[in-house]
Amino acid sequence: MLLEKLNWRYATKKMDPAKAVSDDKVERIVEAARLAPTSSGLQPFEVYVVTNPEVREKIKAIAWNQAQITDGSHLLVFAAWDNYTADRINHMFDLVNEVRGVRNEGWENYRQMLLASYPQRDAQLNYEHAARQAYIAVGLSLAQAAFEEVDATPMEGFDPASLDEILGLRERGLRSVVIIPLGYRQPEGDWLVNLEKVRRPRDQFVTDVK
Repeated sequence: MLLEKLNWRYATKKMDPAKAVSDDKVERIVEAARLAPTSSGLQPFEVYVVTNPEVREKIKAIAWNQAQITDGSHLLVFAAWDNYTADRINHMFDLVNEVRGVRNEGWENYRQMLLASYPQRDAQLNYEHAARQAYIAVGLSLAQAAFEEVDATPMEGFDPASLDEILGLRERGLRSVVIIPLGYRQPEGDWLVNLEKVRRPRDQFVTDVK
């Protein structure tokens, strides 16, 4: 049951460098991100799967030296589009038409509405919108990781400009949003592992409007 797995997961502070996550588990975690819902179905972000030890050492150095980045076996980097362009919007609409094998007038009208709006907006506004879509995928990847009993620690504690440079993201029209080390918890040395999960109770978190 997913809720049981979500109770099992926590922001792992110490990962066992001797244990690697299998490729099939990583692929399912990444696939959860690929299948995430996004505004207008544009998927305005990409996921980098970083295993190269030297690259991860560089990322660790600009991420407060958080050990999970190198102790885990994989590092996911969620990178959002730096802007919405006509080419990017058209690519996704054309892909839908190709896969579904049909052109729909309402769908094409919707394309034109986006083309008349998104590319004309401020680039920073568009990036922030794209980053919010990436966060939906981050959540689903974390849930899938929990389902796989893979430890995953989402992090914003890094220098985005430096990470963009390390991975050459700006050249591809991308900006880093979140990183997630994947691995297996090492209870010895992890102060958080045995502490009870704390969340606000339902009556402080949910408002029922009947």
